[in-house]
Amino acid sequence: MSLPKRLLRLSALVVGLDGAATVSLAAQHPVTRAAAIEAALARGARAAFGRADTAAAAGLLRGARAYPNPSFAATYTKDVPRYHYIADVSLDLPWLRSARIGAAAAARDATGFGFAFERAAIRFAVDTTYTHALATAAHARLSRRNARDADSLLTMARLRREVGDVSELDVRLAEVNAGQLLNVAVDDSLAALDGLLAVQLTMGLPAEAASITLADSLVPPPDSSPAPTGEPLRIAAAGASLRFEDRNLALAHRTVIPAPSLQVGVERGDPADPAQGVLPTVGMALVLPLFNRNGGEIGQARAARDRAQANLDVIRRESAADVARARRSFSAARARLERDRRLLASADRVAAMSLQAYAEGAVPLANVLEAQRNAREALGRYIDDVAAANDAAGVVRLVTASAGGS
Repeated sequence: MSLPKRLLRLSALVVGLDGAATVSLAAQHPVTRAAAIEAALARGARAAFGRADTAAAAGLLRGARAYPNPSFAATYTKDVPRYHYIADVSLDLPWLRSARIGAAAAARDATGFGFAFERAAIRFAVDTTYTHALATAAHARLSRRNARDADSLLTMARLRREVGDVSELDVRLAEVNAGQLLNVAVDDSLAALDGLLAVQLTMGLPAEAASITLADSLVPPPDSSPAPTGEPLRIAAAGASLRFEDRNLALAHRTVIPAPSLQVGVERGDPADPAQGVLPTVGMALVLPLFNRNGGEIGQARAARDRAQANLDVIRRESAADVARARRSFSAARARLERDRRLLASADRVAAMSLQAYAEGAVPLANVLEAQRNAREALGRYIDDVAAANDAAGVVRLVTASAGGS
């Protein structure tokens, strides 16, 4: 297939992609970044798992606060009195109850902090997915514009060839340039569609076809990184886990002698003395720790407590390192954006000047193509660096997320 025919087919494909997107806009609804995040938090599987874990921890705390149910026994013997009715009530001693409830409350807090961090991670994932979709859409728009500019340049070269200003070489160079940029436009249009479908997946929507449009724009993040508002969620969750293991160890020590039970009942049915009536009975049942002094559970609880302490120490160090690294990356991304702005302005001026010079016959076509290539690369790099700066700001928000600010 000759190059001009191939250019026509690629042009038709790009036009077809744009036309399909335009036709489907009526069936799509615009979605902002905030709306995408809220949809992911409401319908996403990760958030559903976190809500289930939180509900389970709340149920464990409710069970820890409940008092033990009494038991009732009714027996018959041939010996008198024949009928025995006994209620057995386990005594929930305060030192055992407080340790049990404290452990369940700490477990609930740890689960709550973990769920809060998971929500922050979901926000980060949706935020970066949305940013990348905006970046791919910007690349697609840039590629389509470049393809149109290349087609205009090809037309200019053909007109100048007809009047004898340029040789056949310029026309061939313009055709090759136009074909390459059309290929890029096709690839970038498909990548933009994939980015949009990725946003739909994070929102819990089907991703067979585009059903949304991106309402926000790709803009640089604020100059300053978010300031921490409290203890990071990972550290808070690890601290709550340590408190849970501490309470478990205290509970294991206190249950060396389990709680006694109070027995209250009545006896009746003495045929030798029918007038005797009902005889009350009172007793207490104690567990004697002769063979089992809870040593196994105490050892396990102590080991779990030591592991939770080590985990807290590691998370504190890792969190501090993550925050410092995220802030360095954010500062570097902001500095890179400033350099990109200056380079982009210079590259655009050079491309415009070279095109004007070529139209006047002052420079060859190769100079124009090189200048336009530099301008395209500068703008594409700027788009990527804007997305990277937004991602860096999102990482800072994630690693500094706290219970007060989540």
